[in-house]
This record gives sequence, C-alpha cells and structure tokens, in this order.
Amino acid sequence: MRSVVVHYKELALKGKNRPWFIRLLVRNLKGALAGLHVAAVRSVMGRIEIELGDETPWEEARARLARVFGIANFSAANRGPHDFAALAASILADLGRREAASFRVSATRADKRLPFTSPQVEREVGGLIKEAKGWRVDLEHPALTIHVEMLPDGAFYFFGKEPGAGGMPSGTGGRVACLLSGGIDSPVAAYRMMRRGCSVLLIHFHSYPILSRASQEKVREIAALLTKHQLRSRLVLVPFGELQQQVVLAVPPPLRVVIYRRLMLRIAERLARKAHARALVTGEVIGQVASQTLENMTAIAQATPLQILRPLVGMDKDEISAEAERIGTFPISIIPDQDCCTLFTPKHPATRARLPEVEAAEQALPIDDMIAAALGAAAVEDFRFPVLEYAVARRRGDPS
Repeated sequence: MRSVVVHYKELALKGKNRPWFIRLLVRNLKGALAGLHVAAVRSVMGRIEIELGDETPWEEARARLARVFGIANFSAANRGPHDFAALAASILADLGRREAASFRVSATRADKRLPFTSPQVEREVGGLIKEAKGWRVDLEHPALTIHVEMLPDGAFYFFGKEPGAGGMPSGTGGRVACLLSGGIDSPVAAYRMMRRGCSVLLIHFHSYPILSRASQEKVREIAALLTKHQLRSRLVLVPFGELQQQVVLAVPPPLRVVIYRRLMLRIAERLARKAHARALVTGEVIGQVASQTLENMTAIAQATPLQILRPLVGMDKDEISAEAERIGTFPISIIPDQDCCTLFTPKHPATRARLPEVEAAEQALPIDDMIAAALGAAAVEDFRFPVLEYAVARRRGDPS
C-alpha cells in the first residue's frame, strides 16, 4: 500500500468556504506527518490522498492521522486503472493469501460522467474476485469489504477504514484561551474546543513556591499530549499563591473562592487579548463544586467582558472521566498534587454569592496591581508536535 485516502464529512457541507477548510486540513496533515518521509499530500475530488514514501512507517503514520481533527475516516490504499480486469488483478495481488468467509465490493464514482455505474463496478470487479478466490458474496454482513473509488484518471481501492478524530481542522475556529487546572475536567474542555477547530492557549495558575511544582509538571504533560492534536501549543504558567494570600488577609472566608476565580478570569483575559483570543474556556460543570453553582458562576463571569465558553457545563463526572480516559489525559490528571484550587480554600465557601457583596469585598484589594504582578511573573512554554529538533522555549515576563 503506497497511499492513504482521507475522507472528511462535516467539511463537505461548507459550500463556497470548503476549499479554505480543505487547505487547512491538508496543511495540518503535512504538519502531523512531518519527519515520516511522506511524498505528497493533495486534495483529490472530495477526498485527500497522502502518498507515502518507501520509508514511511505505517503504524506511526496511522497513529498520527487518528489524532488529526477534521478527518471522518482514512484508509491505507493503492491505485489501479479503470479497466475492470486490470483493477481486479491489482486487488487480488494486494490481497495475497488473505482469506475471508465472505466479501463484497463497495464502489463509488467521484465523477458521475464516467462511462460506467457504481453497481457495474461492483458486479464486474466482484465477479472476477469471486472467480479467483471462490469466496461467498454477502452484501449485508460481509467478513471483508473491498472499497473501490473511481476517479477520472484511475481508481483507489482499500480493504478497511480507520476512524478519524472528527471535528473541524485546527485553525478554522479562531483562538481561545483555556484555564487549565491539571484536574480531570479542564483538559477535556480544551480538547473539545480543539476538536471544533479552535487554537487553544493554555493558562495554568499555580502556587509555587508555596506549594510544590507538581501541578506544573502535570500540565506540561497534558499540554504535550494535547499538542499532538493541535500541533502547536503555548502554555502560560501564572504564579497565584501570593495573590491568594492577599485575598485571605482582606476578604471574608465565604467569598474567597469566588474572588480567586474572578482574579483568574481577569488575568486570563489579559493573556487572551495579547494572543488575539476571542473567548475564555473553562472546565466548569454546574453543581460539581461550591464555586460552580449557577449563582457563583454568574458572579464570577461578571469579572470579564470576554465570552466564556463551558464545553462541559451539562455533563456529569462519569461522562467527563470517560472522555478523559479516551483522549489519554485521565492518567495524568489523577496524579496526586497540590494546586492553587485547594490552597487557602475555606471550609464553608459561599454557594450563592451575590455580585454586590463580591464587588464590595474586592474594594479592599489592589486588583490592578495584583494582575500586573501576576502577568510580570508569568512563564511561557511553547510545545510542538512532532518534535523535530525543537527546543521548548521558556521565558519570563509579560507574555505576548
């Protein structure tokens, strides 16, 4: 097999904008397969063909393709001619000694002007394969389906389909900034926005040196894993422990969690605007913890004029955990650590905070100075996939 045929589904509905979406998907495929000696990636009449080089390792290519958003399915394939006998001969050569209790040929035409119909291809090519192999034809539940796609200049054929990641190609949905805690929820929220084509800036608030670096190490692992999907990621590490200490000294205990979250949103907003992101993303779920009642979420959201997206808001913990396991972040998220979400948390936080009370409590804090201090101490780390001699870039200062 020398080619991969990539099929997309949602992109086909994009009308006049479809070529732009497909160009970005082709770009992302080239980026994801960098370093694997791929000969070419090109759009071919409603599908994308990836021409593999002689040295391309199929298992690694398959693993990378399965993570590229925008793909409905893909298949290791080969090319053949329009001539039915020659096409059947090519298929039989690739089948080799493979055995199947039953089979069928499933054919499509990319160009309806071709001088034969799909049923004709299925009948003629299938008959030749049946004659050579002696296999039983089963149109309903075949043990093997041989797919044939007739193009104007030849045909693709392949013997199975690998599921793609679905969604929209990275870079088509604009930029957002996600508050990444290192727990189970927020990595899933970030993944879901990536799957809708958004480029996601990752922002982590930590309490080092008051607490250990464990939460930072966790989010680095999560960022590296998520980067396998969006190919380039920026992680901003924001020290938050000293700001929490200031809140503890000035704010009544019940309101502290709400004010922590409002501070985080204000800082994240500044970072988002510098990155030209148009919305903030959180892993909030209604009713999951004290700060995530509808009343508290409303009071917290008033801290920023930026749109706040909550992809998980109506899910339960089992659903989120199952998705975290599927995408691979769950084993990282459950590693024990201490993060700023648990530091200085009162025993009885307010569950129905009223905005006037929150704003009155904030009057005791130098909010602008606190934001400036956090931005000035923030660290930026860039991630790439695949890692081709790239060093992780780290610097301090106000991120831009």
